[in-house]
Amino acid sequence: MNKQIAIILTGCGALDGADPHETTLLLMRLDQQGIGYRFFAPDIDQHEVVNHRTGDVDEGATRRVLDEAARLARGGIQPLEALDDGEFDAVILPGGDGVVKNISDFRREGAGMRVIEALGETLAGFYATGKPVGLTGIAPALAPRLLGDGISVTVGRNPGVAGAISSMGGLHRSSEADDIVVDFEHQVVTTPALMQTDSLSVAAEGLFKLVDRMSEMIDARTPAS
Repeated sequence: MNKQIAIILTGCGALDGADPHETTLLLMRLDQQGIGYRFFAPDIDQHEVVNHRTGDVDEGATRRVLDEAARLARGGIQPLEALDDGEFDAVILPGGDGVVKNISDFRREGAGMRVIEALGETLAGFYATGKPVGLTGIAPALAPRLLGDGISVTVGRNPGVAGAISSMGGLHRSSEADDIVVDFEHQVVTTPALMQTDSLSVAAEGLFKLVDRMSEMIDARTPAS
């Protein structure tokens, strides 16, 4: 079986979109494992545009999440509304501040956040059919709002984010960057990645484990021939 995974991007850039390093490491492992993937992103305005050299917000700039995500996808990307969960075996949402600024307002509202409706509808299709959902970096913070209460996730050892997850009904498990937390009941796999380390090689260990475990979960769902 040729496995296929949907990758949902939130822009391009660690401070205002999808984290390029986390995304690229995920893609490397998918390629190594012979797993196909396609990119999707919401066609909405970014919350803000950040100068990644200075860290300053460009108050006069406006950019579209889909257009920026196309940079990371090298052009091969579709709007989030075009994602049909029936065409994929699993879905991954990489980290980066686009998760907490563009597709949710977690950065501003914390546990009171809201998530864009299109993302909730998309992930609901995977979740309802028991297809694995992978969340990396800061993305696990959205799990209680997107998928419901009682799901075990990790963002590493960040007490503020962990507390927000718990207050929203999630179950936070502390972990290191090179490890994963697997909720087998809900088919959700998470790793803190660059939320917990500055080392790409350490983050890669956790991200590779996430891909490998999701592949095993897909295999477990597939009837023997």
